[in-house]
Amino acid sequence: MEIQENIVNKVASSGLITLNLEDFYHKGERVVYDIADNLFRGLMLREKDFRAFIKDHDWAQYQDKNVAITCSADAIVPTWAYMLLANKLQPYANEVVFGGLDTLEAVLFTKALSKVNPQDYANERVVVKGCGDIEVPVSAYVEITNLLTPVVKSIMFGEPCSTVPVYKRKD
Repeated sequence: MEIQENIVNKVASSGLITLNLEDFYHKGERVVYDIADNLFRGLMLREKDFRAFIKDHDWAQYQDKNVAITCSADAIVPTWAYMLLANKLQPYANEVVFGGLDTLEAVLFTKALSKVNPQDYANERVVVKGCGDIEVPVSAYVEITNLLTPVVKSIMFGEPCSTVPVYKRKD
């Protein structure tokens, strides 16, 4: 006599929606523009020299790239210098931010998540996937939580088979 067991996939039948923030990762190249390379003796920015550089530099090399503008030196850099860089990069780059790569990553995720329609998740039980191949900034997890909390039944973190409860609406 053979006994056949039906294996039930409880995760598949749970009604959970898995949201993978990696899906919002912008695949464009990330680069840092360090204004320290333009400093006179590593101390200060000279306007005449910087304006000549701005005029002659090949900005097309930043086409479709994501650029973080920073200064790694403890130097005197006027605000207008960062503005000039942003102005020259803007026609070419996908994104331009002031700060390091962490700031750039946070901005890219925030912009991508701003396109999420929270109503698509209304009254749903959502699992925000917690691990993967791409490092997702904590700011993205905070952002998606802010977007979904007003409309979902619950938010969990992790994998559908092993979650950490984050939020549950009280009905």
